[in-house]
Amino acid sequence: MKNIALLILLIVLFSCNKDTRNKAEEIDYNMAYEYLNASKKDSAFKYFNRAKDYFIQKNNNSLAGNCLVNMAIIQKDYGDYYGSQETALSAIKYLTEKEDSYELSSNYNNLGIAFQDLKEYNKATKFYSLAAKFSQNTVDRLTHLNNKAVAFSYSKKFDSAISLFNRILNYPDLKKHSVLYSKVYDNQAYFKFLQDKNYNAEQELLTALKIRDSIKDNLGLIASYSHLTDYFESKNPQKSLSYANNMLHFALVNKSPDDRLSALSKIIFLENPEKAKIYFKKHQDLSDSLQTSRNKSKNQFAFERYDSEKLQRENAEKEVQLLYRNISISTMALVLIGVFFWIRRRKKRIEQEKELLKQEKELEVKNTQLKMSKKVHDVVANGIYQVMTKIENQENFDKEEALDELEFVYEKSRDISYEKPETKDSVEFDKKISVLIASFNNDYVKTYLAGNDYNVWNGVSDSVQNEIYQIIRELLVNMKKHSQASLVAFKFERKDDLIHIQYTDNGIGIQDEISHNNGLRNTVSRMETIHGQIIFDTQTEKGLKVYISFPAP
Repeated sequence: MKNIALLILLIVLFSCNKDTRNKAEEIDYNMAYEYLNASKKDSAFKYFNRAKDYFIQKNNNSLAGNCLVNMAIIQKDYGDYYGSQETALSAIKYLTEKEDSYELSSNYNNLGIAFQDLKEYNKATKFYSLAAKFSQNTVDRLTHLNNKAVAFSYSKKFDSAISLFNRILNYPDLKKHSVLYSKVYDNQAYFKFLQDKNYNAEQELLTALKIRDSIKDNLGLIASYSHLTDYFESKNPQKSLSYANNMLHFALVNKSPDDRLSALSKIIFLENPEKAKIYFKKHQDLSDSLQTSRNKSKNQFAFERYDSEKLQRENAEKEVQLLYRNISISTMALVLIGVFFWIRRRKKRIEQEKELLKQEKELEVKNTQLKMSKKVHDVVANGIYQVMTKIENQENFDKEEALDELEFVYEKSRDISYEKPETKDSVEFDKKISVLIASFNNDYVKTYLAGNDYNVWNGVSDSVQNEIYQIIRELLVNMKKHSQASLVAFKFERKDDLIHIQYTDNGIGIQDEISHNNGLRNTVSRMETIHGQIIFDTQTEKGLKVYISFPAP
């Protein structure tokens, strides 16, 4: 009886009408490339996403993978590095080494660039190696190897980088490919200089510049002027400034906002203070505009993927309705099969519920441990570090005051051990923030803040205030421990039902610290707790910018 019922079900399933989705949707693929060639990448992403869904439905994995590779590259170009990584990794399962080696090479190179821009250089070198492995021609393979050598250099593996540059430069007939040859030649000279500041790279850098100028390689000229600016920064600041201005010019010609930001940063550093203010304003405006534009694009990409998934669900629902209509003749068979599976499923569900209850209890224990660990870090570790910082920065050490503050930390730690609720601080929050930031001010680090007044924090709950206080303190502690900064600035603003905080320093920036530093990781989870957002700007040429925003009551 069971076998007969299954046979009836299979006959019904295979006799169902096939999806009558409009064949015209194949046009989406061609439309995507038209928009891509016209530099309308937002629209291209939309049509690639539509075409991808269609090709997946038709089991055309090769074209589905091609669409995902292009979508990932577009996301990377707009600075959506994490979204790009997710899309690129999902493309791999649709591509085969035999038929799709070109797409695989492009996909792995894009992953290498995304990880490099996130300063994860070891991962970047691995993906560049894969990109070179699947390259279809010599120029592409050597280009990917050049990218790998650059990633080696950024991770301070200069010997490996220079060895790889030499291998590329020794390739026969490389000079016939002027763009690639000048790129590798310029990079080798520049990173030799970074390895040894006494290395005389001037002639090599100028030779690469001359080649790029002769073939009108604007992208290459931007790189050459950037390297020459850095090379002459300490040797001849006036010449360095001239090259920085040339870099800015070609960045404008090439419509490259990231290169414009980099050029402006160099000019600000080299110009006299009065002119530097003008360029600083331009840099700030461009940075804000670029950040807004990229956030808008990231949201658009997310909505496109969401709408695509929604359409798939709607189509699935239509298929279910059609299926129910066509299987009416096998109702009794389905009922019998359904009873059988219901009994089995019910038994399995009971077992799953038992397992789920066990997992929930284990998760509750882990969450309690994490909560206690977080409190110890906030109250004890950071509290003691703040007291140490104040003592270090005071000219006249006040022993009694230090003992009082340590006793306060001790009492707080006891409250944690007894799980006592925190008591409300009598000090107004704006003053509390000011004291915190000022405590990190000393002869070597100057702290500044703007906009921190009572109205900004009016109505903000104690729990939110505590999270924000811990985030600001974590940024300051991280700055003192790792950044080597001499200037630190906070800007507070309440606007459009949001409170915005901008942190800026002129230190060495974040280099793989987010993935290793528990404190900085905690800042992300804290912002999720208060439904806010924190963005670490790792693209800044020098220093670090952090943007924080959360709902105002």
